[in-house]
Amino acid sequence: MANHPSSLRTTPRHCERSEATSISMALRPLEIAAALGASQRQCKLGYTRGMNETLPTLLAGPILRKTSNHEINFWLATSTPCAVRLELHIPGQPLWQQQYTQALPALRRIQLGEHLYLVLLHIDLPQALPSDTFIGYDLQLQEQGEWLSLRHTAPHLIYPDQPLPRLQIKPKVASILHGSCRKPHHEGTDGLVEADQLLQQLQQASASQQPPWPSLLLLSGDQIYADDVATPTLQAIHQLSNRLGVFAERLPGLEHCQIGTAEQLYEHPLSYYHRADLLPHTQANEGIIEALFQGAKKPIFTSVHAHNHLISLGEYLLMYLLVWSPTPWQLVHLSPPPNLNSKLQQRYNKEQANMAEFVEILPQAARTMAHLPCAMIFDDHDISDDWNLNLSWEQAVYNHPLSKRMVGNGLLAYCLNQGWGNAPEKFTNPMLNEIQKVVQQPGSPAFDACLEELLQFQGWDFQWATEPALVVLDTRTRRWRSEQDPNNPSGLLDWEALQELQNLLKGQQSVMLASAAPIFGVKLIEVIQRIFTWFGKPLTVDAENWMSHPGTAKGILDIFRHPETPENFTVLSGDVHYSFVYDVAVRGHEERPHVWQVCSSGIRNTFPERLLASFDFLNRWLFAPRSPLNWFTRRRNMRITPRKPDHRRSGQRLLNGAGIGLIEFDDLGCPQRISQLTASHQPVSFERLEEASSWE
Repeated sequence: MANHPSSLRTTPRHCERSEATSISMALRPLEIAAALGASQRQCKLGYTRGMNETLPTLLAGPILRKTSNHEINFWLATSTPCAVRLELHIPGQPLWQQQYTQALPALRRIQLGEHLYLVLLHIDLPQALPSDTFIGYDLQLQEQGEWLSLRHTAPHLIYPDQPLPRLQIKPKVASILHGSCRKPHHEGTDGLVEADQLLQQLQQASASQQPPWPSLLLLSGDQIYADDVATPTLQAIHQLSNRLGVFAERLPGLEHCQIGTAEQLYEHPLSYYHRADLLPHTQANEGIIEALFQGAKKPIFTSVHAHNHLISLGEYLLMYLLVWSPTPWQLVHLSPPPNLNSKLQQRYNKEQANMAEFVEILPQAARTMAHLPCAMIFDDHDISDDWNLNLSWEQAVYNHPLSKRMVGNGLLAYCLNQGWGNAPEKFTNPMLNEIQKVVQQPGSPAFDACLEELLQFQGWDFQWATEPALVVLDTRTRRWRSEQDPNNPSGLLDWEALQELQNLLKGQQSVMLASAAPIFGVKLIEVIQRIFTWFGKPLTVDAENWMSHPGTAKGILDIFRHPETPENFTVLSGDVHYSFVYDVAVRGHEERPHVWQVCSSGIRNTFPERLLASFDFLNRWLFAPRSPLNWFTRRRNMRITPRKPDHRRSGQRLLNGAGIGLIEFDDLGCPQRISQLTASHQPVSFERLEEASSWE
């Protein structure tokens, strides 16, 4: 699709904003917790001068990424180009220590602002680390000749009664944690906090107690909500951009608003709560409903929450720091934007309260990510709602300079914050060198060319060599576009990707297959999505599921039926904002394959309670085991048996509530216990049912 670089008019326009940056402080509940207060006091040992005030040397992280007996990867963000020293404290062995500077290939540092560096530390170990053993680590930063320990730069990452963060290498998977959809300003708990409490209990338990220490944490999409941002968060992003000196970006397609740079965007009167008026629109001229309104304009980005949609590269990048670390929140002082009407003032107050709660528990979430290897994959909200849902969406977005830049910015931020740590070998030195060069001048022709390469990149999927293997699918950029109608939903994997997947799976006994959207979803909801698609409104109901495209549906079901693919599939999904478990079998095959569809969603998000209860009830009645409606689904040759969440009312199959999934495996790689950790602090187990199951 065409690229449209623009020569921008950069005439400044003064906003009618009062001094939201000189702030009296309405969000000082963000100083809220003893954990945060202790972090604030102790982190000052690692401060350096910058922007006329002190800045912490360590802004975010470290986050533990791909880890094995021979390899460790860390992600972190710093305010200075400091050297890094890693110490490993292994029981019964001498202290292992290694120093890393920019001259060494293990350390990649990407400068994104005067005081913002993302550090990518990829360490190939000369000697294998032991499995199933707690290994303490200290990732020290050098500042003015002094080495600063994590005890000083990030004390919130260390459990009580422990001297340092600890990791375990567990290639034989006995348990994992997984979830998706972590929206900061959603009211309620954070599933990563529930995970943190589990890890704290396990460190105090004997080795024989269950569950075992998890091998990994899988985050299967929506680590950020780029299209649904609370105004206090957006204000924090803009203040951080100023404090850290994020490189200025030239923005295309906003000349009509007299906006040529990111800074002018941040100061524009429409920057808070009204960004939907700035975003591109296109002609609504497709589908039955649209035919009634020929010539009307509709937004290119379909999110109903796009009033604060992230736009610039700096906004996407800084969003990650704010959802992963409590430290950046210590650098901002927030108050409501001026001239809010009463309705928007009420919204701001609610967002402010929810964000205060989020920041209060953020140290525990960060501690979880410092102790478990984190595997991550994008879903739509990491970029924008309905990202690549169908060909019409792609044509509208990638043929407008601003919307294309926004997707590219989101993908570049994903690359540096998530993608690299999943599979460091895919991100070569030439690729990272090019990124470092172009981010010095975001918005230049070279920058747009780099984004174009990322939009065409086909290396976002990845595998970890655990047992069973973790295979993570890219269901966003490798889609099978509809040949019948560009408005129909695209298949979640194209034919080539399906063939690669089948070849990858051959010969394996068991596999953990991560798909952002459930492969086996709720039939009633999928039927509703098909009806809306028929009326030309797939975007209205987010009509993307594995069965929405006949080619993809047949391809993935053929993989399950193929005689050379694994006997045991554990499908790990999220996306839908509720949780469920299905036992799946192929009709006529009693021994193999065994398929478990495990959906855990959301980490900090939920589905409307009454609406989900209605869907759950109607789905059980309309698609009962002997219902003839089952024969009209694409899964008619599959037997689907739902599990019941314990402690729930009779008949309920869908669990609504923020939390995180926990799966415990047997020696063959089959799930033996599946549960959801929730705010009640009591795991909700998904129990097998004895009732008859349905052939779909």
